[in-house]
Amino acid sequence: MFSYLDNSVIVDHYNYTGKLKNRCDGLKPESIVFLVVCLLIVLENAVVLIAIWRNKKFHLPMYYLLGNLTLSDLLAGITYMANIIMSGPNSLKLTPLLWFIREGGVFITLTASVISLLAIAIERHVTMVTMRPYHGAKKGRMLALIGASWALSGFLGVLPILGWNCMHRLEQCSTVLPLYSKSYILFCVSVFTAVLLAIVVLYIRVFRIVRNNTQRQRLTYTGSVRKGLARKSQKYIALLKTVTIVLGVFIACWMPLFILLLLDFVCPTGGCRVLYKVEYFLGVAIVNSLLNPIIYTLTSKDMRRAILRLLCRPCLITSDGQVKKLGMPFLECSFSKTEVASQKLEGGLETTISSGNLSPPPIKTLYPKLIKP
Repeated sequence: MFSYLDNSVIVDHYNYTGKLKNRCDGLKPESIVFLVVCLLIVLENAVVLIAIWRNKKFHLPMYYLLGNLTLSDLLAGITYMANIIMSGPNSLKLTPLLWFIREGGVFITLTASVISLLAIAIERHVTMVTMRPYHGAKKGRMLALIGASWALSGFLGVLPILGWNCMHRLEQCSTVLPLYSKSYILFCVSVFTAVLLAIVVLYIRVFRIVRNNTQRQRLTYTGSVRKGLARKSQKYIALLKTVTIVLGVFIACWMPLFILLLLDFVCPTGGCRVLYKVEYFLGVAIVNSLLNPIIYTLTSKDMRRAILRLLCRPCLITSDGQVKKLGMPFLECSFSKTEVASQKLEGGLETTISSGNLSPPPIKTLYPKLIKP
């Protein structure tokens, strides 16, 4: 336990891995840029969380899970800001215990983001399989998924401080994270990869279920009923597309860092110079938390309307709730073809899933013969 409070351990490990060379006494210019990005991350995700909390139409399990992902991104911005401030010359002033807390905070929020994406995929898959989207049991399932995501994230994040580290075993140490064992980093990357593969498989199954059932119903019904089926189908596909885009952006942002960590496991200490540029890879990864709120806004008309009302209601929305011309381009624009198609079918009216009305559940309307009374 004494080693966790010994500052010289940090110096020894950083010196062994070569990270004491070319260290500057202050924040690098890129670190200042990353701090600004982190501040934007905190503000953006805070706006999305407030919008979800204040609008009853978002008080659905799917949006609570998206809110959990948003909370993970917000905390990632905060912990990464703290990490930057405590890095550089300040790293050598830390005890191993504080170092593990600093790195563990970023790791836990990262893991929570990954597992939150898995929780969303599980919820969508179970909904499509059971055909019971708004039963009380679903709220319990949602809370269980959120609780499990944070419990697992916390467990994985505290493993190094519980003993899975390389203190006093320098030859087993990571170059990127000098107190972390290479085996621990390989284990974490393997877990993340398995989770991402599971998410991809679940979404493929969900899309197949939606497509097959929609095609079956279109062959059975005609006229206005068919138009209603198409409207509900488009809404579900739009929602699925949103989270799929979130997943794709996550992979694009974090994959370079995952590859770097795998290279860290393979390369001998000091053998790969690119490992000393880890802050750039982390910077690309943290951009994911900046992009997620933008994705929600651009792919959801309801979210755009809620954010408009939250940020600038007097200047963009009239007293009777109508959007002014200034706000129309932002509100009506859409990067989701499915949402555009859905809006055309709706003729300007909100559907059950977007308005939160207490009309019959959309899945029961979409698949009436598949649900027994």
